[in-house]
Amino acid sequence: MQVYKFGGASVQNADGVSNITSIVRSTVQPLVVVVSAMGKMTNAFEELTRFYFDGKQEQLWEKFAQIVDFHQGIIADLLGGENESEGFNRLQELLSQRLRQAPSLHYDFEYDQVVSFGELFSTSIISDYWQKEALEHQWVDVKTVLKTDDLYRDANVDWELTQSRMQDTFDEAKGRLWLTQGFLGGTRSNLTTTLGREGSDYTAAIIAHTMGAASVSIWKDVPGVLNADPRWYPDAVKLDELSYNEAIELAFYGAQVIHPKTLKPLQNKGIPLYVKSFIAPDNPGTVIADGREGDAGQPIYILKDKQVFLTASPRDFSFIMEDKLLELIAYFSRFRIKMNLMQNSALNFSACFDSNGATEALLDALKSNFVVRYNEGVQLLTIRQYTPGAIDAMTRGREVIDSQITRKVARFVLR
Repeated sequence: MQVYKFGGASVQNADGVSNITSIVRSTVQPLVVVVSAMGKMTNAFEELTRFYFDGKQEQLWEKFAQIVDFHQGIIADLLGGENESEGFNRLQELLSQRLRQAPSLHYDFEYDQVVSFGELFSTSIISDYWQKEALEHQWVDVKTVLKTDDLYRDANVDWELTQSRMQDTFDEAKGRLWLTQGFLGGTRSNLTTTLGREGSDYTAAIIAHTMGAASVSIWKDVPGVLNADPRWYPDAVKLDELSYNEAIELAFYGAQVIHPKTLKPLQNKGIPLYVKSFIAPDNPGTVIADGREGDAGQPIYILKDKQVFLTASPRDFSFIMEDKLLELIAYFSRFRIKMNLMQNSALNFSACFDSNGATEALLDALKSNFVVRYNEGVQLLTIRQYTPGAIDAMTRGREVIDSQITRKVARFVLR
C-alpha cells in the first residue's frame, strides 16, 4: 500500500483535479489518497468562522457565497454544471444550517466544526469527478476512522482506536483505492476535530503508520525539499535526500514543506517519505528515510515572517532561574503560543514567536509580574549547516536584534 497526499495548490482548479487524477491512475494500487481543501479555501473558512463567532451576519453570508461560488465554478468545469455534485450540494446545505444556529462560547470548537467543510467539499467534488471518469474508489469520511481527544484545533490521536478503525476501513480485501480528507479527526462522540494547521501531511503519516504502508508521497508545487523558500531566496536548490532526523530538525525550525508532526510516525515504522512535484510527477523529488546523509555542508535557510520578539524581566530583579523559567513557559502554554526561539540571561528571558490573536492577551498577562519589552513585525532567520559566508550574505545590511549560534545552527532576529 502507498499513501499520497495532495495539498490545496494541487486542486485549486479543474485542471489541477484532472492532473492529480492522472497521477492516481498511473499508480499501482492499493492506494490511499489524502486531499486538502481546495486552493486557499482554509483561509476563507477561517474568515467565515470568525464572522460566525463574532455574529457579523452580513460578512458571514457574503463570505459563504464566495466559498460556494468558488467550488461551484470548479464543479461546472469538471462535471458540466454547477449543480452536478450531489455530495457538495448536501454538504453546503449542512454548513448553511449550522451557520444559522447560534455559536457556542468555545471558539476552537466552532473553528473545527466549520473549517472542516473545506476538506469535505474538496473530496466530495473529486469523488464525483472520479465517478464520472469511471475511476473506481471508495470515499471515506476520515472523521470516522481517525479518532482523537477533544483538544480542538490541535487534537491528539487515539492511536489504538485509530489503528483498529483504519485497518478495518483500508482493508485490501474491500478495495484498492480510497479517497479521504487530511487535517480532520473525530472524537469518540463523533464531534469534529482538527490536527493543527497544515495537518494533512500528518494525516497521511498516520494512515501509513497504522497500515504499514510502503511509502508516503506528498505532492507539492515545488520539485522537492529545497534549501530555502524560492519566494524569498531565488537561488534555492533541491535537496535530493534527507535523513528523518535532519528533516525533523528542519520542521522544528519552521520549514514549510513538511508538517512537524509528520515524520515521527514514519520514522517509527521506517516508512520513506517522498516530496514530489505534481507539476512534474516523473521527476524523483526528495526522499526522506533512514540512512540518508543529505547534501553535506549545504546551508539551509528558513525565514519566518510576522514574528514578535519579547524580553521579560522580573519586577523584583530576581534571577531567571528554574522557577521563573517554568512560570514564563507556563504563560506561553496557557495561551497556546509556540516559541520559535527562546534564551535567557541572569535577569532577562527572551522569546520569538508567531504573531497571532493571542499575542495581546499573553503580553497583558506577563505584565502583571514582569517588565515586558517587545518588537513586532520582525523576522526569524535560521541557517542550518551555516558558514561564515552564509551568515554574512543573509544578515548584511539588516539590524540584528538578537542571535543564537550553536554547532550546526545559527539563528537571528532581524528587523
